[in-house]
Amino acid sequence: MFVKSKEPEAPVSTPPQQPAAQTQVKRPPGRGVPSIISADLIVRGTLFSAGDVQVDGKVDGDIRAGGLVIGEKAVITGDVYAEEAVIRGRVEGGISARKVQLAATCHVQGNILHEALSVEIGAYFDGNCRHSDNPLANAPENIAAAERRSAPAQVAPAPPRPQPAPAPAPAAVAPKPAAVSGQAALPG
Repeated sequence: MFVKSKEPEAPVSTPPQQPAAQTQVKRPPGRGVPSIISADLIVRGTLFSAGDVQVDGKVDGDIRAGGLVIGEKAVITGDVYAEEAVIRGRVEGGISARKVQLAATCHVQGNILHEALSVEIGAYFDGNCRHSDNPLANAPENIAAAERRSAPAQVAPAPPRPQPAPAPAPAAVAPKPAAVSGQAALPG
């Protein structure tokens, strides 16, 4: 029934499996190398990038990126806007992205507006999620747009009112002594 072949079988090799925390987001060709906020870096302010951003440190502010990977030790305190967002660390703020992936190690406190959402077992999410055909409709497009939105309204000072020209002073006229007519009688 079973026949042992005389040719040795070639060993089957399988590609090594990478842990989920080390998998990289596949980027479309031409997007280049991601900008990296390393683990020892703290950034305060708004970040904008048309390309990919990987955050392993701390960001106190909003992030707008084409692709965003938030590492396991990363902490974001602010809103996130991206085409694709992979969240492995902590986000305290809203997430608006076309594709959102919440990894098992993430801790998200905020609302998610998405086109597609995937959540791994073990992910922590406290907030509301809502599907949208255009989740990035209200996302800031660039730094100037964000500054216009966040800056207080500037009121230009009113132009100075033209002052009327002072009336010319009348010519100096010496007072005339009063003319006395008649005599006054003093009681007496």
